[in-house]
Amino acid sequence: METIIEDDELGVLVIRANPRARSLVFRTKSDAIYVSVPPGTAIKEVKHAIENLRSKLWVSRQKLKRPLIDLNYRIDAEYFKLSLITGEKEQFMANSKLGFMQIVCPPQAVFADEGLQNWLRKVIEESLRKNAKVILPSRLEHLSKQSGLPYKSVKINSSQGRWGSCSARKDINLSYYLVLLPSHLIDYVLLHELCHTREMNHSERFWELLNRFTNGNAMALRNELRGYRTCI
Repeated sequence: METIIEDDELGVLVIRANPRARSLVFRTKSDAIYVSVPPGTAIKEVKHAIENLRSKLWVSRQKLKRPLIDLNYRIDAEYFKLSLITGEKEQFMANSKLGFMQIVCPPQAVFADEGLQNWLRKVIEESLRKNAKVILPSRLEHLSKQSGLPYKSVKINSSQGRWGSCSARKDINLSYYLVLLPSHLIDYVLLHELCHTREMNHSERFWELLNRFTNGNAMALRNELRGYRTCI
């Protein structure tokens, strides 16, 4: 027998009992996440395991959706634009400045090579990090003063699966993938974390507070944000 779970973030999860299974085993494929469980496993236990592994499962799903980075690959975000062009030299060159990056590729570049794909992503991600360190802290400071919601510190990280987080000590962490979002969604994420400095959970009071600073559009902005992902 199969049990199907449809999750807003993870998509379809197919739960299958396997007589040979001794524990829960998750396998991510292009169409769904397949979970093999020992016979008699309660669905409540499966859902608990999903929540514990949510961030890892999300990342594995996103990796399967990653497009090939080649001469047709583009990023055209509000705060970051990327293009790849063919050069004359037999080596890669990266030209980067705030808000813009161009990668010059050798004429014979084999973009299907996994090692090259990993290198290209690493170079692009480092540029995203540098941009984020310039853009995000100053915007957070502005919104903090505007909303009257102070925080202790801010750090930029490479988080995949979470745009941001806020600790009980009011330390805010922001993913550098935020610079791929339009400005109104960046502000939504920053305000979301600032509201956590006052309300640490997602209670009714939290959403009332966030609505106050988003003109009543908190839920609509949250739904719009789900159309974006924290990876390239």
